[in-house]
Amino acid sequence: MQSWTKSPAASQHFGVLLFEGFSNHCLANTIEPMRAANMLSNRALYDWSFLALGAGPVRSSSGLPVVPHGQLSAATGDALVVMPSYGFRDHARWSTQSGLRAASHRFQTLLGMDTGSWLLAEAGLLEGHTATIHWEELSAFAERFPEIDARRERFVIDRNRVTCSGAMAAFDLVLHMIGRDHGQALALEVAHLFMTRDSARSHSGGASPAGRVVNRALALMQDHLEHPLRIGEIARRVGSTQKALELRVRAELGTTPTTVYRRLRLNLARKLVVDSDLGIAEIALRSGYANPAAMTRAFGTEFGATPRALRASITSQVA
Repeated sequence: MQSWTKSPAASQHFGVLLFEGFSNHCLANTIEPMRAANMLSNRALYDWSFLALGAGPVRSSSGLPVVPHGQLSAATGDALVVMPSYGFRDHARWSTQSGLRAASHRFQTLLGMDTGSWLLAEAGLLEGHTATIHWEELSAFAERFPEIDARRERFVIDRNRVTCSGAMAAFDLVLHMIGRDHGQALALEVAHLFMTRDSARSHSGGASPAGRVVNRALALMQDHLEHPLRIGEIARRVGSTQKALELRVRAELGTTPTTVYRRLRLNLARKLVVDSDLGIAEIALRSGYANPAAMTRAFGTEFGATPRALRASITSQVA
């Protein structure tokens, strides 16, 4: 069960191993949620470096050059993300296999993004594991590597091996990891930042009727921040009783609907404090508080600083 609070976990370092023809989309959907989690939490929860097998820039499938921070042979970290995408069979050579096998002793977790699962499998690093790959390659993957339990899933986490089926699924996977490691509150905030409502669910979450009810309730909350609805009214609109909704939200998110709703409203208030010149009274109204003093108290409890203090600290940093 995830708490509706952020955990004090240490920063995790990800090495992202790029190959010629990697997908810009997959790379962005892997890194941007981590960047957003750092920004929203105001903590360095994640850091990353781009790696390559050799020296020099690596070009994406659309021609975007990325200059790696270093070579795989010298890299260490918490997790290695293997990202070949297009032309992956051309990269399944002995030097790649050797490099990945050596790296498996320096990284705690290995992640195969898109077609990265194939390269991990060729190196013998998925044997005895459950895994997935881009669905266009799933049949060939299952035939080529019978020792792997190949599944048609968006992503699969099996011990310290993680595999993902494609660029859009990469976003879901990283959100899942954010929620698992730092609480569903932060995962939900990241999902809203990227204008998606359902992606804060895990690969299995949200598929059940209970999960769908919670998602619809969250969507209603997000749509009614300035003029908050009563929890009973939200329950009625999603076809549930208030008691049932409270039980479902607690099961999914580890807290009450009231706490979730308050957090969403205060997140809006924080955004307006940081990104606008609106006065505190106007910010209070836009985040559903008729009383600015009540909003200020709730804001200070949630974020450890009053709206004015937060705005002053940001102004001083810019100056």
